[in-house]
Amino acid sequence: MKSFFSVLFAVVVGGLAAGAADSTMNVSVLDNAVLCVRASRVPENVKDQIHAATVPGHLTGTVLDLRFADDAATNAADYFEHRKSPLVVLINSQTRGAAAALAIQLRNSASAVLIGSTNGTEALLPDIVVSSSPDEEKKFQENPFLKTVAPTAAAGFSGTNLLAFVDHTSEADLVRKRIKDGEGDADTSSPRAEPPQPVVRDPALARAMDLLKALAVLHSAKG
Repeated sequence: MKSFFSVLFAVVVGGLAAGAADSTMNVSVLDNAVLCVRASRVPENVKDQIHAATVPGHLTGTVLDLRFADDAATNAADYFEHRKSPLVVLINSQTRGAAAALAIQLRNSASAVLIGSTNGTEALLPDIVVSSSPDEEKKFQENPFLKTVAPTAAAGFSGTNLLAFVDHTSEADLVRKRIKDGEGDADTSSPRAEPPQPVVRDPALARAMDLLKALAVLHSAKG
């Protein structure tokens, strides 16, 4: 099975090659399970760009990030409407024009769940409200794993970035350290643990991934 990093690298490289003529869309796979499509506009060849990005065939769902998007091709909904996996659309106050119309269409025709904040119109209301500042959302779009709270913040441990304090040292590393300090046997045959997967810290994207994973569990339980 491919590691998270190899899959993400292959997808991003493939996406860059496919999107050379259209840099408005970025395709990635998160946790080896969720297809994430971030777009400032959704082009007509969205299907071709996603296929060119060598996306794995078995996925738990798709996240279409339309935050800050203001345009979408008239046929853009076709690809997402015909996907069999669940769909989540991320929106915010800057989701406008044809992109906002696409989000509404996908909710009506593909049972998409809208997550984020409203753009001030009654037509585009999120099903799950997740509010962040526009500046933070832009940073998270560029890097969904971005740590926005410093571990030494004066506010102490009241922030949401407590995962930064987790010690990910593997048991094998601890054994090696004891041997180096003159303790224990010199058996270092224990395999080194795989590095932990990055944690998605984008609040809206993390909520979308949690929802898709929960739906996948329910689907499996139903057989």
